Amino acid sequence: MAISSASSSSMQDMFKQRKYPFILSFFLLLVFVTFLLISNSQKSPIFVAIDFAQRTSQSKLIPDFNPNNTSSTSTPPLHQSHSENEKIPLINNSTVNPESNVPLNNFTIDTESSNVPLNNNFTIKPDQSDRIINDELETFSYDWKLCPGPLAVDYIPCLDNWKAIKKIRSRRHMEHRERHCPVPSPRCLIPLPVGYKLPVSWPKSRDMIWYDNVPHPKLVEYKKDQNWVKKSGNYFVFPGGGTQFKDGVNHYIKFIEEDEHEAQIQFALERGIPATLSVIATKKLAFSDNAFDMIHCARCRVHWHADGGKPLMELNRILRPGGYFIWSATPVYKKDEGHKTVWKVMVNLTEAMCWKMVARTYFKRARVGLVIYQKPDSSSCYENRKENNPPMCEQKHRLNSSWYTPLDSCLLPLPTSSYEWPAPWPQRLNTKPLSLSLETDAEEIFNEDTRHWAALVSDVYLGGLGINWSTVRNVMDMNAGYGGFATALIDRPLWVMNVVPISGPDTLPIIFDRGLIGTYHDWCESFNAYPRTFDLLHSIFLFGNLSQRCDLVDVAVEMDRVLRPGGYLLVQDTIQMIKQLGSILRSLHWSVTLHQEQFLVVKKDFWRPKDTARE
Repeated sequence: MAISSASSSSMQDMFKQRKYPFILSFFLLLVFVTFLLISNSQKSPIFVAIDFAQRTSQSKLIPDFNPNNTSSTSTPPLHQSHSENEKIPLINNSTVNPESNVPLNNFTIDTESSNVPLNNNFTIKPDQSDRIINDELETFSYDWKLCPGPLAVDYIPCLDNWKAIKKIRSRRHMEHRERHCPVPSPRCLIPLPVGYKLPVSWPKSRDMIWYDNVPHPKLVEYKKDQNWVKKSGNYFVFPGGGTQFKDGVNHYIKFIEEDEHEAQIQFALERGIPATLSVIATKKLAFSDNAFDMIHCARCRVHWHADGGKPLMELNRILRPGGYFIWSATPVYKKDEGHKTVWKVMVNLTEAMCWKMVARTYFKRARVGLVIYQKPDSSSCYENRKENNPPMCEQKHRLNSSWYTPLDSCLLPLPTSSYEWPAPWPQRLNTKPLSLSLETDAEEIFNEDTRHWAALVSDVYLGGLGINWSTVRNVMDMNAGYGGFATALIDRPLWVMNVVPISGPDTLPIIFDRGLIGTYHDWCESFNAYPRTFDLLHSIFLFGNLSQRCDLVDVAVEMDRVLRPGGYLLVQDTIQMIKQLGSILRSLHWSVTLHQEQFLVVKKDFWRPKDTARE
């Protein structure tokens, strides 16, 4: 670097006058400014976390997936609209509370340090953080009580609303199995089963679980001849695949390649296997269009041809173009008149829907009959039908969201040319999703989101927040966005249920394009899950918007219901929202810890109130 003669002369004068303190101060200032410049250009994952998450949670991230759309124009998000000229920056150098526009952080955090800074003036040891945040929380007082009744241990508010179910005039279409949420939401706490213990850890839980955690002896009696589940001492054990899979599930799957018991869902979740509760009745399933590569139904006892074939058309809606439906049921192979009639109706319906029968066979050894259908991947078959029945859906008047939406009696439009299938697994995790917006910066935002979560999870979540990840198997991301959090955890022995709130941008199509699983939900209502289902709940900037629509106390009660004792809640939000939520959770006897003034880590205890609410 060149120095001018005038500058050189000035420097000599300084030395002559022995102005060493000034020179030293000037040098240190220069180093400090340089450090700040470098810090701003290479932000730590913690700064990026709050900046990027707040921006992307409010951006127009997602498009309405339309396989017929071949133009460069994009459609607005399904759940949340924005002005056409609105531009959302990827990262902002200051972290701002969207309600007050006041920076939340103006200090540097050393992610490798063992100290946890709680404000600008001092640092403390990690074991002090819980005490400090509790001192800062407001006092929240509530007279908590247990939910009443002998079935309260398995209570699912929106599915077990017996008062509403009794008022339903007809059960012809399984209306009684759909969501009927109580108003107001119940604020009682779910009691623990007698003898409840911490779940058996994965992968041992695949083969055995504690009997006391899921006490369903009637199901064992019902399935005693199927070799599906047995009681052995203090455990339920799962020796085989049952009568449907006499030689094991792997043998059944190989066979396919060559050619209403709700409690079972609770068993699956206790075993650490992904599962969710849903029913095809009169409303759409809470999934996006064209979501699943394959749908399998073995003795699911759904009348697919009922009501003009609406249940089967719902499968057509959520099945990806070119995707497969595997149906294993008695009408496939039994020859009595009743079964033959059902089969004939299914043949006529699937042909009218342009589904191709790939295979129909009977596996004599296992006494299993199955048929494999494939959904078309282009519109050519629809155009050549003699009758437009079922009709094609009119996109102009069709509701995009599937949340509390009646079943369609029409078929989704398909691409005019061959449909592009997602990349093979696991490349599809990080490949540009088919349903990503066509806007020029959409792919850049998607890639930045992936990098952001990879850095945050590896540098902060897995080592710096005091979570024992070895106990975590079932995870729920309550505000999943693109599914970046789940993607960053893909190599760990756990699974993530990605929840897309209906009040935000509709990113669920992208989540399925990436090969992940997810669902829509309104967090002002109860989730379709059994109590004590998840080991970890994750939420990023969800509660600010949510608190404008419902009471956080009700949301806290629901989180307490679905989280297992010993499980964790990990929240990133504004300080104001963290303190409000933390106060409520502390009243539930959860341990509350704040990390880096933005990550709230809460651990649920075994505490339950002594009193029971009145029925």
